[in-house]
Amino acid sequence: MIGATGQIGRPVVAALVRDGWAVTAASRGGGRDAAWDGEVRAVRLDRADGAALAEVVGDGCDLVVDMVAHDAGHARQLTGLADRIGSAVVISSVSVYEDGAGRGFDTQGEPGGFPAYPVPVAETQPTVAPGEGSAGTRKAAVERELLDPGHGLPVTVLRPGAVHGPHSPLPRELYFVRRNLDGRRERVLAYGGRSRFHPSSARNIAELVRLAAARPGSRVLNACDGQTPTVAEIGAAVDAVMGVATRTTYLDGPPAGSVGLTPWSVPLPVVFDMSAAARELGYRPVVSYTESLPETVEWLTGALRGREWRACFPLLARVYPDLFDYAAEDAWRGV
Repeated sequence: MIGATGQIGRPVVAALVRDGWAVTAASRGGGRDAAWDGEVRAVRLDRADGAALAEVVGDGCDLVVDMVAHDAGHARQLTGLADRIGSAVVISSVSVYEDGAGRGFDTQGEPGGFPAYPVPVAETQPTVAPGEGSAGTRKAAVERELLDPGHGLPVTVLRPGAVHGPHSPLPRELYFVRRNLDGRRERVLAYGGRSRFHPSSARNIAELVRLAAARPGSRVLNACDGQTPTVAEIGAAVDAVMGVATRTTYLDGPPAGSVGLTPWSVPLPVVFDMSAAARELGYRPVVSYTESLPETVEWLTGALRGREWRACFPLLARVYPDLFDYAAEDAWRGV
């Protein structure tokens, strides 16, 4: 397991152990999760060090699961060890998709650049050209390298959507959790609160890894939850977990600056087809979005206690610097 102590890696290790795998959990810090079985072997690994990876693989292993293959070089590290690896499962991203008209995640900030994806998006949808220009093009390069049949390594590529659950570096649910903790009982949602951006529970991704590990093969599969709630439904679900009541004002169109902006605010639905995972692996989600929320809310509440949100979640702060611009919201409402 490469990247074992991350948001997805933790439940993946636990799922594989429950299935009887002897797991070596590799991460930069070499740490371990308190929930892991004592038989899990934790080791330090610098993902950029190919020689170190080869040493961890040793004479061979039945499976490599890679959470942190971010570019073609990382993919080549794996394919270069094909003679020592039985099969691999590698995490990619739905950011590789484009809509067939050249629009994708990289163009969504441009005028008219938001992708008009089919609903739902199947794995046969066109993808962006591989390259080094963005996270999406780098993931496309990872996929191209891994899916080249010339190296002979069976690889399952999984494409998650909006990943959620404890230990997230980009916890979208913070948008609602922090407002509730701050006593904000009124909020504004753009696009009528109807935005849908398909979530992916880390636990459901772990289930897909577990199933793919038992059925080696070369394939690409979406890795999302069973439902795609609207942003308004997500807010209501968080309120229910936290036991608060809020009033929502809806904008018919896009955010007014930062007002109405959330990490799910999209003008068109972004929904992914999970039928291939069900057909090829027998996948059934192990948890729904609402069922998973209590542990996420508890983790976020604990992480924020006595700390400033930007210090807790610097990646989220970089991507959404104005997520909690209460002054702008009050001015917009004329408070």
